[in-house]
Amino acid sequence: MAIDAVDLPISSLAASSLAAGKAYTEDDLGRPKRNTWRAIRRGFSGHCPACGTGALFGKYLKVNDRCPVCAAELFHQRADDAPPYLTILVVGHIVGILMLTTDTLFPDFPLLYQSILWSTLTVGLSLLLLPAFKGGLIGYQWALRMHGFDSAPDASSAGADSLG
Repeated sequence: MAIDAVDLPISSLAASSLAAGKAYTEDDLGRPKRNTWRAIRRGFSGHCPACGTGALFGKYLKVNDRCPVCAAELFHQRADDAPPYLTILVVGHIVGILMLTTDTLFPDFPLLYQSILWSTLTVGLSLLLLPAFKGGLIGYQWALRMHGFDSAPDASSAGADSLG
């Protein structure tokens, strides 16, 4: 089947949304689109995905119910098992590559020092990356209006947009 034989009205779809004044700034329900990468970046840094200034976490991994700055609802988040899985995946690859490289370059490096080094590095990286990955996932859920974030205010209606 040739590509020419497929009749997809992509140009007419784009033209109709441009003619309707949407111009890719609104989703299918007419709500303004949220910047996904900015929300992920804000969440990854521990800030509110809506305004970028309020704290996302009240404690180490405890998400605030509402942003202290813009009062955006954050209790809708469902970051259940994805952040630990992603943390294990990333930390495992980093530490595994470093272990193999160290063993290849320094074959006489004492086993006691290696066990202390790798276990400390694994725990440290895990504790550092877990809140960042959880925040990034919450930002992603907020940007895509998942799990009840569809009624949460946007950055423009929240009144702050300082971290861009």
